[in-house]
Amino acid sequence: MAWNPDQYLKFSEPRLRPAVDLLARIDLTAPKRIYDLGCGAGNVTRLLAERWPAASITGVDDSAEMLAQAARALGSATWIRQSVADWAPTSPADLIFSNAALHWLPQHEQLFPRLLAQLAQGGVLAVQMPRNFAAPSHALIAETVRQGAWRSKLEHLLRPAPVAGPNDYYAMLEPLAKSIDIWETEYLQVLHGADPVKEWTKGTWLKQFLDELVEPERAEFEADYARRLRIAYPPLADGTTLFPFRRLFMVVRRA
Repeated sequence: MAWNPDQYLKFSEPRLRPAVDLLARIDLTAPKRIYDLGCGAGNVTRLLAERWPAASITGVDDSAEMLAQAARALGSATWIRQSVADWAPTSPADLIFSNAALHWLPQHEQLFPRLLAQLAQGGVLAVQMPRNFAAPSHALIAETVRQGAWRSKLEHLLRPAPVAGPNDYYAMLEPLAKSIDIWETEYLQVLHGADPVKEWTKGTWLKQFLDELVEPERAEFEADYARRLRIAYPPLADGTTLFPFRRLFMVVRRA
């Protein structure tokens, strides 16, 4: 999927806040090798570099568009264009950080233990993933798909929620971990502008569906979805829209 950095960064501040919250829970003094998996436009990688300026930092992403933006944001890091699913470090990492990326990959019961195994002893895996897939923002995508003329073109993209519950990740990582810190936060995001929830998902989950369509069907699908969202997330009297969004966090130290 070709990413659009401008669309994604329309909501850069609320997208960045979970990464800042995750970063605050990492208890590492001087990691030498840091990898930012699914680094996107590099705005989170920059925070890693600011906290640990002496570290060797590598951003990994499969989007050329995002990496081009990242290189402009932070020239001191190394950037690798590669799927995170195929990635492995050249030497054990002290910190593997991933903000809002690993939910795009399947088979977490294999992926997460493999990532933990890529760490040096005492190294940390720090991950944040959205867990908002049952909310109207995402459920209404499926409803729009199934109730429109485009169903046959888009239904193959529908799949179960890609992020499991906290207990599931604890169970899969506990045998390899010295310590595990897992929590969830629901952010009440205050958005502005026309159809802001649609604009939010258009930068992430919705994009894969829009990319399958051509005009005028693409615009019709987007308008139908936006109409449903306006009912689920009605704007307040001052025009702002409240968008609750749940996220799952984990900081795991390898034994």
